[in-house]
Amino acid sequence: MGHHHYIIHKPYGYLSQFVYELKRKKKLLGELYDFAEGTMAIGRLDEDSEGLLLLTTDGMMSEIVRGRKVEKEYYAQVDGIITQAAVDELKNGVEIGFNGKKYITRKCEAHLLETPDLPARGQKIRDERHGPTSWVSITLKEGKFRQVRKMTAAVGFPTLRLVRVRIGNVHLNDLKSGEVMEVDDFSL
Repeated sequence: MGHHHYIIHKPYGYLSQFVYELKRKKKLLGELYDFAEGTMAIGRLDEDSEGLLLLTTDGMMSEIVRGRKVEKEYYAQVDGIITQAAVDELKNGVEIGFNGKKYITRKCEAHLLETPDLPARGQKIRDERHGPTSWVSITLKEGKFRQVRKMTAAVGFPTLRLVRVRIGNVHLNDLKSGEVMEVDDFSL
């Protein structure tokens, strides 16, 4: 029996999992689609992050994707108008806290973005009167816990909205929030 693979656009406010042990009511991936039994997320996005998530019933595939240091590209909407100097800092590596220790992020790709054509988020980001926002693209081959948010905060521009748009050669394209697409495989 063949494995099942899915590309989904995880909405804001969902956990990247199917089972949540704690009693609190959380939105889980199983609400979005009738996934095959044994489906698991490859890596995850935080509850307050959105965008591209790969799911599979194949544990080996999950290991390969995580082990290959596949590029992951994120679009981050940040508080304030981010400067080229801040973007250059992101590229070169910044110091963030991770598990109570200091960690210097690896060199990565980053550039300023025009406002991307993304669907509005279910929950409003915040009132425009709080001042301007801007967008930056960050491409990582590592993925520490809440890394992108910690990186933009480290250069003085906290992330307000975070959307993963690419994993390897798989792009979010125009997949709508909450939409699921079954695929034969991931050509990463």
